[in-house]
Amino acid sequence: MIKRSFIGLIKPRMMYQPIELTSPEAEKMPAPKQVTLLLNESYDPFSRKQSVQLKKDDPVKTGQKLALYEDSDAYVISSVTGTISALSAFIGDFGRSYTAISIDAGENEEIDEQFSGLVKDPTLETIKNFLAFIPGNLPKVLLSPDQLSTPIETIVICGVDRDLLVTANQHTVAKESKAVKRGVQILKKVTGIENIIITSPENLMQDAGLSGAEVRVVNSVYPASLPQLIMRDLLGRVVPAGKSCEDLGVAFISAEAVASLGKAFNEGRIPVYKRFNLVKKDGASALVSARIGTPIRDIFTAFDISAGEKDRIIFGGPMTGKAIYSEDHPIQPDTDAVMIQDHKSLALVSDYPCINCSECISICPAKIPVNMLVRFLEVGKYQEAVDEYDLYSCIECGLCSFVCVSRIPILQYIKLAKYELGRISRAEETNV
Repeated sequence: MIKRSFIGLIKPRMMYQPIELTSPEAEKMPAPKQVTLLLNESYDPFSRKQSVQLKKDDPVKTGQKLALYEDSDAYVISSVTGTISALSAFIGDFGRSYTAISIDAGENEEIDEQFSGLVKDPTLETIKNFLAFIPGNLPKVLLSPDQLSTPIETIVICGVDRDLLVTANQHTVAKESKAVKRGVQILKKVTGIENIIITSPENLMQDAGLSGAEVRVVNSVYPASLPQLIMRDLLGRVVPAGKSCEDLGVAFISAEAVASLGKAFNEGRIPVYKRFNLVKKDGASALVSARIGTPIRDIFTAFDISAGEKDRIIFGGPMTGKAIYSEDHPIQPDTDAVMIQDHKSLALVSDYPCINCSECISICPAKIPVNMLVRFLEVGKYQEAVDEYDLYSCIECGLCSFVCVSRIPILQYIKLAKYELGRISRAEETNV
């Protein structure tokens, strides 16, 4: 919901949409004929350094751990029973390399039993070795605490979704309180961290309280649920520019990931269904549950959605989501929303220059001089943007792009700048 001032002197207020307590369960999709799992590791079939463990026509079971190389920590969990039909390189956002593992589903489902023998005594090692790919996406900082310079002292469970039109975590808090409670107990046991907080909209405070975690209510105005603002508004700690919440000893985890953790140990099997919002061309939203790896094409077919040549498909919400370019793109453990926009109603970007209207400055929660920042980003002067105009203070909420009169893709410029600076920094460290 968007509220605007009649006289135009007050910045627009975008409100998170609270779910109804009587809202229906997610619509469960049938098992697809094929899934594609994206493994966070590059695939090089010609490399002689490591032999590939997975091969075409290998049989797999639902819940089976699939790793490309023997000594690698990277793995995915098969969401269907069938045979591997293809292994291929996949390039994601900003050149990130993955291995796409395609699996043709069989008629009969068989559950892999390797994890079930480890559920009686939950340990961090078991979670790291089997549950890094569960719905909701467990944060790496909790799986590998020994690699952190600052120990994690507080865990914040996000019971409010980060973007507009997204309600997956709210539904988890409302509908799966027992699983969330079990997940909280497991987190406390395996991490030794007692200070666990769950954020919640006001109408779900009672449900959130059943988790056994301390409840903190998040403001209903976007972007109050972003980690940096939760740190400031609810924990009273400001994250310095260039630092992360983890650098201050605070880890964020989605309510869905906590519930998935609880269900895994309660049921003795690894969850493979991801809950997400499907936002249609007319703006109507449906809550969907589908197996991880299900192609978007199958979701659209089930809901009678036709994707035209110039329509836009977005993974995520309207403020921070990312456009994808194929209906074959699969649902991932962190996919909280899928949007499709009709090409006739797209808000197109332009190369029109900034007119110094100051809308971006007035709406920026980090108080960045966005109008000056974007001028440096447009011409690739990224380090100057850091030194002079607070690039690393940006929390990437997307409000500046939303209000920009000139339709400048400010958020995309900011993300590109951070990526390029990170790439340069890694290259310099490698060459030292």
